[in-house]
Amino acid sequence: MKTKKSNLNHLIVHLILLAGVAVVVFPFLWMILTSFKTSGEAMKIPPTIFPENFVTTAYHTIVSSAIPFGTVYMNTIISTAVTTLVQIAFCSMAGYAFARIDFPFKNALFVLILSVLMVPGQIFLIPQYQIIQKMGLLDTIPALFMPNLFSAFGTFLLRQFFMSLPKELEEAAIVDGCGRFRVFGQIMLPLVKPGIVALAIFTIKFAWNDFMWPLIVNTSMEKMTLGPALSTLQGQYTTEYPMQMAGAVLAVVPLVVIFFLFQKQFIEGVAQSGIKG
Repeated sequence: MKTKKSNLNHLIVHLILLAGVAVVVFPFLWMILTSFKTSGEAMKIPPTIFPENFVTTAYHTIVSSAIPFGTVYMNTIISTAVTTLVQIAFCSMAGYAFARIDFPFKNALFVLILSVLMVPGQIFLIPQYQIIQKMGLLDTIPALFMPNLFSAFGTFLLRQFFMSLPKELEEAAIVDGCGRFRVFGQIMLPLVKPGIVALAIFTIKFAWNDFMWPLIVNTSMEKMTLGPALSTLQGQYTTEYPMQMAGAVLAVVPLVVIFFLFQKQFIEGVAQSGIKG
């Protein structure tokens, strides 16, 4: 009886999980299938899930004539790459300093940095815009990533990882004659690789999907990123849904690939981020 009850409980749990997976996956499947439909099929009522004939017209149109897709895609890659690399460099150094180095007002400064997480990001839009304007960077590629080169969340995340490492490693390296930068770069930094990967994936997702900031600082299509550029495909009277879905598929593919390549490190990093602190 206990075995039958246990099997029944497992069956119910698996059915609930499968239902959750279906709810999450269905929009992605709908997006992919719609991208291979014609405009008439996409607007058909009642809607059809599978296209009658798989056509790639939407992909050819969005790449060739709808928007400068290659330029927009490259802008997104550049902005995401610079944001991720610089943010990892700054946050790792700041996280190590707050975790291992004693200096005046350390705790007060750390609380001040964490307070940024408690404030809605929209509050900083006007000050950030004024800074970019005074620097003469409006409607340029650097304007896309300049305000995002440091992250309070990234500093907190990596600080937790550095604090979870035994102090004996650092003390032994200092006794052997290693300087502070060498201890940080060659000993401590490789040990927090899961945290760096987790931060990288979070940062890539945020930078790749950023929508509001590019619309504020840039006006020309050649300086836009994927999100704002794809939003221009919505017409006033009719919308080319297959073309929108094709653009969304091309925008999602890099993020999905990155996650599947580094999912082990990402899950490990998120699981270990609160070990100590």
